[in-house]
Amino acid sequence: MIIGEIPPPAGAFGIDAIAMTMRFGDFVALDNVELKVKSGTLHALLGENGAGKSTLVKCIMGYYHATEGQIMIGEREHAIANPKNAHALGLGMVYQHFTLVPAMTVAENLVLARDDVPAVVDWAKEKKELEAFLSRMPFKVPLNARVSDISAGERQKCEILKQLYLKRRFLILDEPTSVLTPGEADEVLGMLRDMVKGGELTILMITHKFREVMAFADEVTILRRGKLAGKGLVKELTPDAMARAMIGAEQLTIQPPRSGEAGGVRLELDKICALDDAGAVAVNDVSLSVRGGEIVGIAGVSGNGQRQLVEVLAGQREAESGEIRVAGDAYHASREEMRRHKMSLLPEEPLKNACVGGMSVADNVAFREFDRAPFAKGGWWLNRAAFRSDAERKIDLYKIKTRGPDMPISALSGGNVQRAVLARELGGDVEVLIAANPCFGLDFAAVAQIHAEIMAARNRGAAVLLVSEDLDELLELSDRLVVMFHGQFVYEARASEADLTEVGRHMAGH
Repeated sequence: MIIGEIPPPAGAFGIDAIAMTMRFGDFVALDNVELKVKSGTLHALLGENGAGKSTLVKCIMGYYHATEGQIMIGEREHAIANPKNAHALGLGMVYQHFTLVPAMTVAENLVLARDDVPAVVDWAKEKKELEAFLSRMPFKVPLNARVSDISAGERQKCEILKQLYLKRRFLILDEPTSVLTPGEADEVLGMLRDMVKGGELTILMITHKFREVMAFADEVTILRRGKLAGKGLVKELTPDAMARAMIGAEQLTIQPPRSGEAGGVRLELDKICALDDAGAVAVNDVSLSVRGGEIVGIAGVSGNGQRQLVEVLAGQREAESGEIRVAGDAYHASREEMRRHKMSLLPEEPLKNACVGGMSVADNVAFREFDRAPFAKGGWWLNRAAFRSDAERKIDLYKIKTRGPDMPISALSGGNVQRAVLARELGGDVEVLIAANPCFGLDFAAVAQIHAEIMAARNRGAAVLLVSEDLDELLELSDRLVVMFHGQFVYEARASEADLTEVGRHMAGH
């Protein structure tokens, strides 16, 4: 029977991926991996970057064809040639980044995603049917609103609703809560969990958040370097046991305890305003002070002005008005001012914003001081031996995995690029540190090291401004928490006293 002729199942169903092996030339991305997702369960798939999670789900969805292995749906083997085959079998995927068309309404996005869209759409009839569909769903979204005008949480609900509208009954969710507030995350996963319990859905969720695994998942499968590293019932496992399975024998850097008292104000923002690339106001009259020996965390859903604020501090974007002061002096983000005030930056997307990909690890590590002794004489005669010697010392100290200091930095993994930036930015005395989503997309070991380095800088007396979309990270590291919404600071509290519900409410603009 042709896959397209098989009617999609009306309720939940399970999938077995048996002995899955995927080779790309000599590289083995999956090595005899087994995944069993039972019907009517919420199954978590864990693993560090490069563990094989994405490759496995792409094989299930028909984007890749496994070198070896079988996919069983029910008692029957299926050769899924492409995503269209997967959709016909009732499989759907909600991606980490939105796939909706922003300029179209929610209703248009849903209807036009179908395979059977008529040449002339009767919108009155379609909207009536959509309203009937929504009445049976746990999520409510505004059908007539443009996607560009609704919140990130509502967009994520639309992505999930689109799959349910298309009669997908096995959903793969890729980091489904990365753009949601804590309240939205619990709401979305709670509603999906109810549908799973009701036998309407089976869910395979890729996530890195142990809290969500413990709260919502039934079973877990853990991959490490393309191999099966662990599996079991969530109720029989602990976050620590799952973390150990993910990282294997690699030792995690231990984060130092919070110590010392906050000193005087080191970094001051006074009524800063900045525009985005389209000329709209992105940062609107924000004021903030950060003291030495203090980490101030800025929380917020992506797109609320955080990136533009960091770019102003880094000298990548001009402020329209307002003043920045460091240790009481006016600051304009010049290289000389950064040196004088011992100011360091851990940027988002370091390969793009803090490195030259084609240059060596040694050259990138030396960028801060390359024109000073011992790296240069007279400001221009470069001492290559000093570059290599300094890089070799920092490669060892910061656990940078590279074949040597002469390797192009673009050949390193994301975690090791960030380790190299850490080595450069925190290798000397630091009095002010700006860190912007420093752990985004990084593996467990790199995250542990970066968190430890940030806390150590704070304990040595540095003023740290930490901008992150990961609220758990902010609550773990920050002394003070500020929420940014629509370019303004709308909430502030001691991190130890912050109410998660209140924080989430302000992140959503309520």
